[in-house]
Amino acid sequence: MARWTGDPAEKGELEMRSPTPARVDLAADARDDSHGSLSHDLELPRPWRLALTAGWNLAESLVLPVGGYLAGAAIGGQAPGMVTATCVVWLVLIARKLVTRTVPGLLAISALVLTLQTVLVVVTGSTLIFLLQFPVANLALCVLFARTAPTREPLIAQLAAEVVGLHRPASPHPGLDRFFREATWLWAGIFAASAAGLAIAMAMASASVVLLLATAITAGGAVAGAVLSALWFRRVLHRCGLRLRFT
Repeated sequence: MARWTGDPAEKGELEMRSPTPARVDLAADARDDSHGSLSHDLELPRPWRLALTAGWNLAESLVLPVGGYLAGAAIGGQAPGMVTATCVVWLVLIARKLVTRTVPGLLAISALVLTLQTVLVVVTGSTLIFLLQFPVANLALCVLFARTAPTREPLIAQLAAEVVGLHRPASPHPGLDRFFREATWLWAGIFAASAAGLAIAMAMASASVVLLLATAITAGGAVAGAVLSALWFRRVLHRCGLRLRFT
């Protein structure tokens, strides 16, 4: 076997320059594989946090304005009730903007629709116009949802992130993106059907019956849309191989 007979310093330098086998970081590869397997997972808050997030958003956009309407109507009638409800929702919106620098989409929708309804009621002072606000509000929601459906940020995707804290995958997912667009069209159709049903009810029934139908149709449409969207969403997750995980 050949032996080194030169300068020891040169021997050390040669050993430092000699190529060495590449080291494989198995732990790093495992982490990369793990990250890749979770790259298409959808994250939800833990159940208690999910309930808190959804409850808080619904309270801001629905419960507080309804409470304001009931208080105002008990004191001065329909018009003061609508004005009070509108003031409440705008105060909540301004407070949200000042404290968190953001305004949830559901709260913004509630403020805009309620403002439109209040203007109709206060300006006309007519019972007919008071009833007309319900189909008009549903029609406005239909247009709002339909307008965002073909875009990259359909309204259902925004509301899912804000109301239930659903975090979409970092990388785009065609199946999931298509679901959000089509679900937004679904809700636009639900609001269009509600507007048509209420318009027909106004032409055929008394004011008291229209009020009852407005409540039933609005609540029924919301429940039906939520159930259909949830079942549809579950089917999309299964078909696309996506998973929900709580974080």
